[in-house]
Amino acid sequence: MTDRLSSIEAIQARIAACRRCPQMIGPPVHGAPVTGRVLLVGQAPGPREADFGRPFAWTAGRTLFRWLENATGADEERVRASVYFAAVARCFPGKARGGGDRRPDPGEIETCGEFLRAEVEVLRPDLVIPVGTLAITEVTGHRGRLVDVIGQTVPVTLFGHETEAIPLPHPSGASTWFKTEPGAALTARALNLLARHPAMRDALA
Repeated sequence: MTDRLSSIEAIQARIAACRRCPQMIGPPVHGAPVTGRVLLVGQAPGPREADFGRPFAWTAGRTLFRWLENATGADEERVRASVYFAAVARCFPGKARGGGDRRPDPGEIETCGEFLRAEVEVLRPDLVIPVGTLAITEVTGHRGRLVDVIGQTVPVTLFGHETEAIPLPHPSGASTWFKTEPGAALTARALNLLARHPAMRDALA
């Protein structure tokens, strides 16, 4: 456990020091150095996360942690202490010209992918929770409709590591997908799968 913790802390030190993507708005954001077997992969920090120094610290986070507490009984503090929070990109990408947050470009995704690969190699997660379309694509390879992947447990091979993924829609306040059908029912199904998954139950025990 000590070796795993030291390895994760070393990766997070590299993340914190990274300034390789000129369009990204730092500083980079990472979660606590958790060494459990559940890995949550978000898309990228919003404009406020760097102020708080942790992922999902603003509006989307309130929705996400409400979902998880309703499903598992674990509050935000317990989830953050039990689940490792990573992301496809670790810095805020900035705003898109048409509105909303800019989607990280392939080079930025590849750069941060080095950190995600290292985290997976250390943690060897039994469960990965990709949150949002970009994270779902990067973790599972799925590029189709959310209705075809939310509410399912998906076998995946992530950086050579065989594991399972339970995707969630992004809990953005601007999204209506999880508030209307079939998105609402599929999101509830996904959260039920999470609550019953052995790795999640062990992490929160």
